[in-house]
Amino acid sequence: MEKFIQYLQNARNEIQKVIFPTKEQVKNAYIAVFIVVSVVALFLAIVDGAMSFVLSHIM
Repeated sequence: MEKFIQYLQNARNEIQKVIFPTKEQVKNAYIAVFIVVSVVALFLAIVDGAMSFVLSHIM
């Protein structure tokens, strides 16, 4: 039982050391991820369209 109590105390001490991001940091990270994912999706859509166009004219 002592090991379990020690484990819980250590876990609480470690959680207190964690620096959580601010709302502004989370918002900025969300916007950055959204922009990158959108750009990659647009790029893949353009490549897919171009390949479909080329292959449809070949066959």
